[in-house]
Amino acid sequence: MESLRIEIINPKAKRLLKNLADIGLIKITEEQTKSDFSEILNKLRSKSGDVLSLEEITKEVESVRKERNEKL
Repeated sequence: MESLRIEIINPKAKRLLKNLADIGLIKITEEQTKSDFSEILNKLRSKSGDVLSLEEITKEVESVRKERNEKL
C-alpha cells in the first residue's frame, strides 16, 4: 500500500476523493503530524498576552464551573 499526502485546493476534489473512498478504491485518514501540532501551539502561545497566575486560572475555572452548574 502506498500513502500520499494531498493538499486539496478545490472542494470538488474532496468530494471526488470521498466518492472513491465510498466505493472502496481508497482509504482516507486524517492525521495531524507532531510538527503541525507544535506549530499550532507556537502560534497560540505567541498570540497570548500576559501569563496568568495559578490563582487567576483557578478563579476562571471556578467561574466556568459555577456557570455550568447553574444551567443544570
